[in-house]
Amino acid sequence: RNVKANIASNNMGRVRSRTKLRGKKSQMKEELDFDEESRNDSLDEQSSSETEESSNRGEKTESSEDDEGSSESDDEEDDNVEESKPPLFSDENAAWLKPKKTKLLDSDEDEDDDEMDEEELEVERQSKLIDEEMQAEQEEADAEMRRTIEQETEIFHLPTEEELESEENRVVPPSEIRSRIESILEVLADFKSRREDNRSRSEYVEQLTSDLSELYGYLPELMEYFVSMFGPSETLEFVDASDRPRPLVIRTNTLKARRKDLAAALMKRGVSLDPLANWSKVGLKIVESPVPIGATPEYLSGHYMLQSAASMCPVLSLSPQPGEKVMDMSAAPGGKTSYIAQLMRNKGVIIANDLKPERQKATVANMHRLGVKIAITCTHDGRKLGKKFPKTFDRILLDAPCSGLGVISRDPSVKVQRTILDVQKNSHLQKELLLAAIDSLNHKSKKSGGIMVYSTCSVSVYENEEVVNYALQKRDIKIIDAGLDFGKPGFVRYKHQRFHPSVALTRRFYPHVHNMDGFFVAKIQKLSDRKPEDTTELEEDDTKEAVAEEATNKRKEQKRKIDEKPLPNKEIAKKKARSDHLSIPPKTQNRVKKKKTNAKVTKPRRHRAKATDI
Repeated sequence: RNVKANIASNNMGRVRSRTKLRGKKSQMKEELDFDEESRNDSLDEQSSSETEESSNRGEKTESSEDDEGSSESDDEEDDNVEESKPPLFSDENAAWLKPKKTKLLDSDEDEDDDEMDEEELEVERQSKLIDEEMQAEQEEADAEMRRTIEQETEIFHLPTEEELESEENRVVPPSEIRSRIESILEVLADFKSRREDNRSRSEYVEQLTSDLSELYGYLPELMEYFVSMFGPSETLEFVDASDRPRPLVIRTNTLKARRKDLAAALMKRGVSLDPLANWSKVGLKIVESPVPIGATPEYLSGHYMLQSAASMCPVLSLSPQPGEKVMDMSAAPGGKTSYIAQLMRNKGVIIANDLKPERQKATVANMHRLGVKIAITCTHDGRKLGKKFPKTFDRILLDAPCSGLGVISRDPSVKVQRTILDVQKNSHLQKELLLAAIDSLNHKSKKSGGIMVYSTCSVSVYENEEVVNYALQKRDIKIIDAGLDFGKPGFVRYKHQRFHPSVALTRRFYPHVHNMDGFFVAKIQKLSDRKPEDTTELEEDDTKEAVAEEATNKRKEQKRKIDEKPLPNKEIAKKKARSDHLSIPPKTQNRVKKKKTNAKVTKPRRHRAKATDI
């Protein structure tokens, strides 16, 4: 029915357009007829005047010769014929105006074409347009295909040593370096067909590493480490994202306010904000703010805390419960500690430890501002906490000090100040802290069962997977699921190193993937207080006892065989004689023991009187 209605409406439109065209045509014909009549009248007047003039001229001229008269008469006839043509324009612009010999008079064919066009359906017109668009797209696709084939088949020329030396003497623009990086990445993506002859893959990777370090301002050894860890293409994405700032995030303090009320109060001050993500119920992302976020009345009242999105993940993974004993081994400036108290609803005990007393001042100030009442601050060496608080805490959070390779956007000095040696030194400190934290856990806790979270703000394997794998070898623990739905799994292998399969349960966060600071989170459960060192000693003792017991058994077996073996007659007689003759030990006489004195009792010597004395 809809189709029929559309067809009927189209037909009605055609009829209307045809009637309009017919009316226009009739009007134009009437105007043309009127113009022709006026032109004919003017032509009659001109022809009558010209005949009178010609008769006057004939009376005045004398006929000289027959040939000349005949020729003049012929010329006059030609002139009369030309003058007999009606003038096209009667006004003063007739000299330069030209008539349009257009479709006004001879428009029968065009009218037929218009009628044919109007008779086409709307569907047919649309189909023609679609065909034209498809043809244009096909031409563009063919041109792009030819262009891509030319680019892919083109072989990139890797600069030689002489060319690199010449670049040292001039300032290379960043656009040139970036184009070379992109070309090298294209070659590495299809190395077999795009590589240059007599050039190895390592040469391309070395050139890429040097270009990246020069373009983004990193130490070459640090860039080599990133390339070995991520790969060429992902390294470019990582360093590019590390130069861009992360969004400003605040955490609502539910001890004093609700996120809904806080958002409404900040929006009244002109702050543009959005919820952080589905995984956070307290985070808010600040898009734009006309006022400083760290100086609003809401901030001073303790309704929220400035905290990055990545630093909330370790506390969410720890999941502390009200009434537990929790320790934050590296607490300053108190962002994670206050979040732990918030999840515990101010019930329980939190030990907020940090090595430097200067940093703990900020922790104390934030605890007072945010209304945390269960925190106890202290300044102990984290490596000795295992002996000071053995088997004490239900949960422990260790946000270990690290190189900061995941927060380069906040501290660009890391690019030139951190070396691989610094990273390895941090790794040694982190191993000591992690073992001390495990020793402080109580695995017999009824509430949690001895759970801790190890986290760093670094993406280095030395500081993350290697540390956790070391703890697996030194303590009776296991890695459990972190409880975070997002994030990439930890590395199970790196170069020649192979880690425990459970290390894949850890979580990594990257700036180029999650738009967050680079972070690492590992959740660990303590199984017992037994250490692998103790087990090895016990095993050694057991093996020694087993060997000794086996040796004694062998001796007894040999003696039994000897006893069971039949003896000759002479040996039997000797044995009987020995049994008859019993050797009795001599009787000892009871001697009276003298009492021993502690010291000699001697009489004091008397001095003889000398003659001189007398």
